[in-house]
Amino acid sequence: MATPLKLSRGLLFITDGSPAYARRYTHQGVEPVHTHSFVEIAVVVAGTAVHLSSSGRQELRAGDVVLLRPGVWHGYEDCARLALYNCCIGTDLLRNELSWTRKDPRLGYLLWTGPHSLQRRGLLTTHLDEVDLRTCVGYLEALDRLRDRSIQQHRADVIGWLSLFLGHLSRTVDTGQDEAAADCSVTHPTVMRVVGMVEGDLAHDWTLAELAGAVALSPAYLVRLFKSATGLPPMAYLGRLRVETAADLLLRTDEPVTSIARAVGWPDQSHFARRFKAYFGLSATTYRNRFRT
Repeated sequence: MATPLKLSRGLLFITDGSPAYARRYTHQGVEPVHTHSFVEIAVVVAGTAVHLSSSGRQELRAGDVVLLRPGVWHGYEDCARLALYNCCIGTDLLRNELSWTRKDPRLGYLLWTGPHSLQRRGLLTTHLDEVDLRTCVGYLEALDRLRDRSIQQHRADVIGWLSLFLGHLSRTVDTGQDEAAADCSVTHPTVMRVVGMVEGDLAHDWTLAELAGAVALSPAYLVRLFKSATGLPPMAYLGRLRVETAADLLLRTDEPVTSIARAVGWPDQSHFARRFKAYFGLSATTYRNRFRT
């Protein structure tokens, strides 16, 4: 069955309604820079290459894993028989059936907070030893085999194999916490309430005081709760969500940059320009022109 991906204006997206899928690819030479509308996890199984992104250049070998949030651009150079599995996860799946992963300390770090901490710009890397690589590839192969099955009849199977893969992968990532803290940490329900508020109305001119007042907490205490649960203060989390949404709109629509800035809650064009470039390493106009070509 053909790959359920389509490239439009430099943006890859899933076309057949699949919540997620995995497929093995082989690259030689150069794989051009591109971006995508989903979370992508590349698991290197053989060969070597140089990975390019706004975070710089990274040499890849078997066992290396690269996770990219939606909108992050990347590509490969100097591919020497590079074989990898790409696992693509739709954002609707993450925000619905897999929304519980935000409350899990390890999965929350892998999928939500880790890629944005320490100035990673939406990208997280780890390395699998031989045993872990074999286990993860087994889960990805199971996902790959489901590509020719009806998604309506096998949605649960897709989510099941994906969850096993993500769970195993999350245990290989250094969260910066000791084992006891990582295993006992639980996201406070107030944090999830604030997340829902800002995701539901990006264009609103949110302030820390307003968010804290809406959940009857002091701003300082809300910041402590948020940083403990997500690794980011609430306003930084909101900023991350805004730039990801703006990147998607830049490639998916013909709206002017100024309109997109307003739609995501940054009507001040200069402020939007600074925030977008700080995250993606490119201006909004350059990002659109580069990935639409």
